[in-house]
Amino acid sequence: MLDELYVTPPADFVSRREQLAAEAERDGRGDDARRIHAARRPTLAAWAANLLLRSQPQESGQFLELGRALREAYRTLDADGIRELSEQRRSIVSALSRQAAELARDAGHRLSGAARQDVESTLRAVLADEDAAERWATGRLESALTPPADFPSRDATTAGPSRRPARPAPAPPDTRSRAKDELAERRRRRQQQLGQARRSAQAADRRLREASAGRADADASLQQARERHDRAREHESAAEERLRQARQELRRAEQDQKEAEERLRTAAEAVDRAERAARDAAQEVARLAEPTE
Repeated sequence: MLDELYVTPPADFVSRREQLAAEAERDGRGDDARRIHAARRPTLAAWAANLLLRSQPQESGQFLELGRALREAYRTLDADGIRELSEQRRSIVSALSRQAAELARDAGHRLSGAARQDVESTLRAVLADEDAAERWATGRLESALTPPADFPSRDATTAGPSRRPARPAPAPPDTRSRAKDELAERRRRRQQQLGQARRSAQAADRRLREASAGRADADASLQQARERHDRAREHESAAEERLRQARQELRRAEQDQKEAEERLRTAAEAVDRAERAARDAAQEVARLAEPTE
């Protein structure tokens, strides 16, 4: 019930919350009713982020997986690797935020520029911070999330050459080989993490493109369906008008028929009376014509 509640448009949130709580109370689920009563209405941006998670589960799962890969990679990557992943990160965040805005619009709520920025901030936070990712994954955000200030950004990766730690003092010969092996192992793991992060980013980007294409097809189909519906409505209205006119004509014809039947009945009665009068007159003539003694 809470999952449904947090994708309810904010304008309807309170009434739906009370309805769900009442249903829980009626079914004897007091704990659920209390949790539902305690739910707070999300901001428009938080609601859009919740709607995105519930409406696009596959893309959202890919996005969460990308965040895990990025957070791991950022701990060891050099500036060049971070710069490449940052470009992919911005592209995916922008695409997902557009999807969230379209979902919100289809649900009857257009996101303002500030709300769009809050959605993008939430998505960046999901990539950068594990706690933020877990909160979004519940689908029950009440407010927008803010990415941590220390997460690498484009400025941090393009401002100049990356800082490297000071070179350590020469190690003794018996430890130098081990240090070289450890460095090689760290580099190998870093390349593996970079490859994983790149694959996750590419997969997420591909999913987003496919979803966008599918959404465009669905929008076109919806527009065609609406046009057919409008034409059918026009035909229906015309048919209803013709039916109304036919009913009026039928009522007038029925009235004319009743009036004609009444005139016919009156005329028939007059004929009957005239026939009786003629018979009576004929009988009287015959009686008078009889000879008298």
